[in-house]
Amino acid sequence: MYRSRKRSPDAEPREPKPARPQTPDEQRAALMEYALRALAQRALSAAELRGKLEKRSQNEEHVQGVLSRLTELRYLDDNQVARIEGQRRGVGAYRVQARLKQRGVAQDVIEQTLQERDPDEDLAQARALLERRLSALRRGTNPRMKAYGLLARRGYGGDVIRRALEGMNWAVTDDKGESEDAEWLGEEE
Repeated sequence: MYRSRKRSPDAEPREPKPARPQTPDEQRAALMEYALRALAQRALSAAELRGKLEKRSQNEEHVQGVLSRLTELRYLDDNQVARIEGQRRGVGAYRVQARLKQRGVAQDVIEQTLQERDPDEDLAQARALLERRLSALRRGTNPRMKAYGLLARRGYGGDVIRRALEGMNWAVTDDKGESEDAEWLGEEE
C-alpha cells in the first residue's frame, strides 16, 4: 500500500528541479503535436495554424517545417477549408467570402469557391430561412425590411434577397384565419 510522506511542519519547501532545455528535435516534435491537436479540433487554414504556431515557438524554421510536413501529409489544405466554408448552409456568398478572407485563404481559392456555389441553391436556402422565421418577421411594422436585414446579415446578395422576398406571402391572418388588410405593409391593392 502506498503511504504518503508527511513533511514536518518546520521543513523548508523544496525547490522544483530546473527543467532541462528541450533539444531542437524535441521542440519540433512538441510543435508538431500541438499542431495536430489544433487540427483535430477543427479544420484550420495555413494562415490560422501559422499564427498559432508562431505564438508557441520563436523558431521560424520549426514553424515552417511543421507547416510543410502537415501540407505534405494533406492534414493542412486551404482548398478543403474553403470547400467546407463554401458548403455551409444558411449563409450567402458575401459571408463565405468575408469568412475565408478572415481565415487567411488565398484570393484565387476564395474566387474558385464562390464560383462553385449554386445561385439557385442560395435562393432556396434564403427562402427556407425566411419560411422558418416568417411568423417572427410578420410581427412589427415592416416585415419586408426585417427580412431584408436578416438575409443581408447572413451574407446574401441583393439579387438573391429580392428574388427570395418576391415569393413570400406577407399577408397576416387574424385569429379567425382571415387575411387582414395588407395596407400596413405599404402595399396597395
